[in-house]
Amino acid sequence: MIIDEIKKDLIIFQKEKRQIEVSSLRMILSSITNKEKDKRLSLSSNFDGKELEEKSKLDEKETLEVIFAEAKKRKDAIYEYEKAGRQDLAEKEKQELETFKKYLPLEMSDEEIKKIVIEILKEKNITNMKEIGIVMKEAIIRTKGLADNKKVNTFIKELLN
Repeated sequence: MIIDEIKKDLIIFQKEKRQIEVSSLRMILSSITNKEKDKRLSLSSNFDGKELEEKSKLDEKETLEVIFAEAKKRKDAIYEYEKAGRQDLAEKEKQELETFKKYLPLEMSDEEIKKIVIEILKEKNITNMKEIGIVMKEAIIRTKGLADNKKVNTFIKELLN
């Protein structure tokens, strides 16, 4: 499981005194723990004891979603820091993002994304920008977090213009 790999790597990075990686993995583990607490809270009225503990553990997909969310935060921060001219802070965020990428599946290529967008446009018979939301929603479902949503949006706009 990914979480086991993260915990193992955390110990290794602590021994090697690699502070950026250590803090990055601690952030991921903290986010995972918070997500599990939220899940436990929502399930607490239906289950109790051991069963609640077991059901509130995140599966691989949920764990990946947490890591994707953390990675997206870093990408957004990098953009904002670079826009503000704060290369030092952007560089730190880039290092954290690199640490996260080890646990994420590879992103889809531009060609794969375009192919999915074209399929959706054909299936839904969409030809104008007014229906971009419908295409975007379906594309997000089909790419399953393996594509940058900004790229998806760009390709949709390109193909509709």
